[in-house]
Amino acid sequence: MTDTPSPARPGCVLALIEAAAARLDAAGVAYGHGTTNAFDEAAWLVLWRLGLPLDALDDHADDAVDAAATARIDALVDERIASRRPAAYLTGEAWLQGVPFTVDERVIIPRSLIAEPLADGAIDVWLGAHTRRVLDLCTGNGSLAVLAALAWPEVAVHAADLSADALAVARLNVERHGLAARITLHQGDGLQAVDGEPPFDLILCNPPYVCRAGMDALPPEFRAEPALALDGNVGGADDGMDFIRPLLQAAAGRMSAEAVLVLEIGHERAHFEAAFPALAPVWLPTSAGDDQVLLLTRSMLVDAGVDVAVPATAQGDAR
Repeated sequence: MTDTPSPARPGCVLALIEAAAARLDAAGVAYGHGTTNAFDEAAWLVLWRLGLPLDALDDHADDAVDAAATARIDALVDERIASRRPAAYLTGEAWLQGVPFTVDERVIIPRSLIAEPLADGAIDVWLGAHTRRVLDLCTGNGSLAVLAALAWPEVAVHAADLSADALAVARLNVERHGLAARITLHQGDGLQAVDGEPPFDLILCNPPYVCRAGMDALPPEFRAEPALALDGNVGGADDGMDFIRPLLQAAAGRMSAEAVLVLEIGHERAHFEAAFPALAPVWLPTSAGDDQVLLLTRSMLVDAGVDVAVPATAQGDAR
């Protein structure tokens, strides 16, 4: 999105965006699925409904909009407010690092912070000529797999997810970007999805990691997404680490000697450090802070023995 031009002429594109933004703010909708504020969300909806490029507001801000198109825009904003569904579900498309992806309610909307160090080269120092096989675990709509294949044309990319529905959307995006020959999709639970595959040189993983208190506090827009991709407490704990525990126990066995694992844990750093006290990961800088995406080498996992501290709630469930 661009900075807000001014002033707005009544009946023009910009005036409609400003009016829609005011309505969104007044309704208290939540953002975070590609936008962070009412103006950008409104610009997305208005420009999409008018069939205009989302990066072309400056070129079309003063365009006149007729009554019929205005009514369609109003109806779309009405739906956004009434349904509390994220804009990406209404438009069927979202962007990550400027790359478009098909989305619907079968997948969470792509926003992984892993895309940032992948795109800006922050993890390249741990890669090299040996990096030939990449796994995107918990691939969802396939966005990280696609970005990895675009960033490193020489690598073979594998993408895995438990959800067959998510993989159906991932397949749409693999085909959309012409990468069917380079990205292989796998269905299964965690690393079991790639049983029988040779070791990987890089594993990217944006798993379900939201703690129980976080899940309880999610606004409706986030509850519209598949809980399977968000809730990190399906094993009975409260700390959001239920997927990550078995992942880190098994990861070294699926990694080549110089491999690295890049893992997103969002706002759960305290829970991660409590669950894995022996690990000292590298924290990668992102636009959301320096404590939401971490990197672990295979040797870090092996040397630490992946000492897992199981929370009391999970211990009680186990008994």
